[in-house]
Amino acid sequence: MKSFLIKIAILAFVSFANAQVHAQVSDELSRQVEVIRTANGVPHIRAQNLRAAGYALAWLQIEDYGDRMAMSVLGASGRASTVYGYERIESDFLIRREREKTAAKYARLSKDVRDVYDGFAAGLNRFITLHPKEFPVGMPTDFIGFDVASTEIAPPNVRKIRNFVGRLTQGSNTSAAPETQPQTDEEEGEGADDGSNAWAFAPSRTKSGKAILMRNPHLQWTAGYYEAHMTVPGVLDFYGDFRIGGPFTVIGGFNKDLGFSTTNNQQDLDEFYSFDADARTPDHFLLDGKSVPLTRQLLTVPFRNGDSISTETREFWSTPFGPVVHRGNGNIYILKFAGDGENGAGEQFLKMMRAKTHKEWMDAMRMRARTTSNFTYADRAGNIYYLWNAALPLLPHPPGDDLAVTHVKNRNGMWTELVPFDSLPQVFNPPGGYVHNENSTHHYTNIRTPVVSKNAYPNFEEPRLSLRSQLAIQLINGEEKFSLEDIVKLKHNYRALLADRVKADLLAAVRKSSPTGDVASAIDLIEKWDNTTSADSRGSVIFQEWWRHYSGIHGDNRQALPDEQRYAKVWSINDPFNTPSGLADPKRAAESFAWAVDEVTKRYGRYDVAWGDVYRVRRGNVDVPVGGCGNDLGCFRIMGYTRQADGKFAATGGDGWTFAVEFGDVPRAYSVLAYGQSNRPESPYFSDQAAMFARGEMKPVAFTEVDIKKNASMTFRPGEKAIR
Repeated sequence: MKSFLIKIAILAFVSFANAQVHAQVSDELSRQVEVIRTANGVPHIRAQNLRAAGYALAWLQIEDYGDRMAMSVLGASGRASTVYGYERIESDFLIRREREKTAAKYARLSKDVRDVYDGFAAGLNRFITLHPKEFPVGMPTDFIGFDVASTEIAPPNVRKIRNFVGRLTQGSNTSAAPETQPQTDEEEGEGADDGSNAWAFAPSRTKSGKAILMRNPHLQWTAGYYEAHMTVPGVLDFYGDFRIGGPFTVIGGFNKDLGFSTTNNQQDLDEFYSFDADARTPDHFLLDGKSVPLTRQLLTVPFRNGDSISTETREFWSTPFGPVVHRGNGNIYILKFAGDGENGAGEQFLKMMRAKTHKEWMDAMRMRARTTSNFTYADRAGNIYYLWNAALPLLPHPPGDDLAVTHVKNRNGMWTELVPFDSLPQVFNPPGGYVHNENSTHHYTNIRTPVVSKNAYPNFEEPRLSLRSQLAIQLINGEEKFSLEDIVKLKHNYRALLADRVKADLLAAVRKSSPTGDVASAIDLIEKWDNTTSADSRGSVIFQEWWRHYSGIHGDNRQALPDEQRYAKVWSINDPFNTPSGLADPKRAAESFAWAVDEVTKRYGRYDVAWGDVYRVRRGNVDVPVGGCGNDLGCFRIMGYTRQADGKFAATGGDGWTFAVEFGDVPRAYSVLAYGQSNRPESPYFSDQAAMFARGEMKPVAFTEVDIKKNASMTFRPGEKAIR
């Protein structure tokens, strides 16, 4: 008993000592950084070193977003179930498997990137220690840099594994795949109105003779874009988005020399393979005529069980080529995926953020630690550039569907290398002085260059061009020169290109049906309608309701009919800029229009209701009209809405954090963060940009010391009282 008490006393002393050390380190880091908040709460981090910069960024993210950022790091540490219980054990097993692949590599990352991770962890620990009531019971305060780095680990696609095994077993639930996994950026981009727009203009297309970059992402307003400016003298000076949850989930921004932006692309980065199981030796498979052992791994995960902690141990199997996902029919099935064991994403992004020239930025991109996304780029030297980026497998076999499996007897039967970086689709300083992307394929990035219909590699995306992209091309493919302010205005174009393509057929179809009453008046309104979804447009509400009903989206059905049943001419590579067009079924179109007139009148009391009377930005005390629509109508100003209790629709996605920057001797930029710098309703930065956003306006960016000081609203060190 005496020995036990001594051990308890020692543990208590060690815990106290560690806490004291952590507090001293935190106090030191806090003294090495200053934060200046300018208009709308944008934080400008002024740090003596990268470690202090990471410390401040973590503090700010958690100060503005509460425990959301902490939960991201908790999950990445593989300890979510110690706080939330058994319901999170699947994701803990998944992430711990991936962490074991990267743990030994962590020390090989540069000191600079590890300093950011370590500082970020220290800032998180300190905030939790000082504000324990903001976090659930059991929340750790001993996060380390490796936990933060693990937020960037790309796990295998569990949904795909589960579907694959289900197909193999004809509906069986037997699977090595866990039921849940952390959400990734790519999964966030799967919604109908998710994605992004990006433009870059060469000096030949701008009034100032300076390159311009525009970034316009479309995700749910819970995506956690976090606008910030991080400066370490002589080391880093970057303004951009630091997504909540880590220091390097950067999707766009700029320094004084260059800027970049991402848009989602579609790529197939994994393949299922099967090997013959060795009938003579258990847990072996045959490859190149040899028996190869599987690797057995035992993992133990602790989980909260009421007031106590329990553990569960599971067995996992893998090969040198990827994890085993199933065994059966004399085969061993694996998933081989790009990015398996990759831990350099933060390293790559830090190099991109610090680059001064296109060559330096390209050297960072050649690391290929960021495995997905289109990149659009512009710089002070006047260069513009686009890259269809993907860690794309160089396949020795034809690509199949997502759940296809290739049986392999020899190593050369499966991919072992990536498509060479220089072979990825890319455009540099093209004729016409622009590049653009709106989540369509690389083939139409600049239509003055040859549009390649045959891909260099069979697993590149096949050509496609959305209405949104076609509208963008119409907006920027002329000869006119733009100012930065022109680009901001053009970005807020409210035109619905679908109306240009089908309205004439709609008018003819409805009038052929001999309409009377409100239907007759409403079709006259549609004829006069300006084909936009601006806040004051009338006719747009009926048009949208008609199109969705005509497309088969009504009642419990959320899946649109095939294009062949909607359009007279579907999109064609032979006429990519004028299709789809026309209506396939005029009779159904007329019937759906009559339904839409009746439905809109029932909902809002009149069929000619203005778009902005129905579609609103509602955040905090702000409740104002807004323009913009979804991909289905072919808008460039993408907005996603959710129906409210009063029958109106509130913006909950689409345009979120938008910036446009001109690269002169000093960058000049505008930005807006629709849902504000903070998601805490009590914060002054929760809704202070909402009305500005709804009006289609953007705020000037404070980048220079002079502008930052002129617009400063408060100055503080993390953990200390702000000076206003």
